[in-house]
Amino acid sequence: MKIDQTYKDLSDEDLVKAIVLKNDTLLFEILYDRYDKLVYNKCRGFSRHDDEAEDLTQDIFLKLFVKLKTFKGKSKFSTWLYSFTYNHCVNYVNRNTAKKIEKQSVDTDNLKDEHYGSQEQDDADIQNLRVEKLKEALEKISPEEKMILLLKYQDSLSIKELCGVLDIGESAVKMRLKRAKDKLVNVYNEECHGE
Repeated sequence: MKIDQTYKDLSDEDLVKAIVLKNDTLLFEILYDRYDKLVYNKCRGFSRHDDEAEDLTQDIFLKLFVKLKTFKGKSKFSTWLYSFTYNHCVNYVNRNTAKKIEKQSVDTDNLKDEHYGSQEQDDADIQNLRVEKLKEALEKISPEEKMILLLKYQDSLSIKELCGVLDIGESAVKMRLKRAKDKLVNVYNEECHGE
């Protein structure tokens, strides 16, 4: 069965409404085609192998079809999908590798919440880390910390967009970003000095 071109030209939000209204898997294919590569790339950041990322992507789209009716349009669909994808990946990582992450994470009880430098200095510290050590360090922080850092620095989401994705206030986003950056820099520095 061929899909009417008018559906292909709909905005994401209008397409979601049509999919929910008609419960139509053919219409869902349009949405899938728009976002499958983006979702796969996000899953790849949380998995070690391509086939694992493909499985995660399929799981997300299966769940998405069922959960699509919960999209209320308070944010752009793409922002909601970011949140949906990252939450699924974080839950997957937590469920399957919680013990490994716990062993590899830095003891956060000894970290101070004080702000040691400016926001610009923190950002410069993140950008100056060597890529290979940065990847290793990202694997050793919690999935939630990894998620917020990837959303901010890889996907270039603004503080306001992060508020929408994470469903928390601006000050909470800034605090989580700061703590995640501090922890990443701390883990990175331990990696470099451990060589």
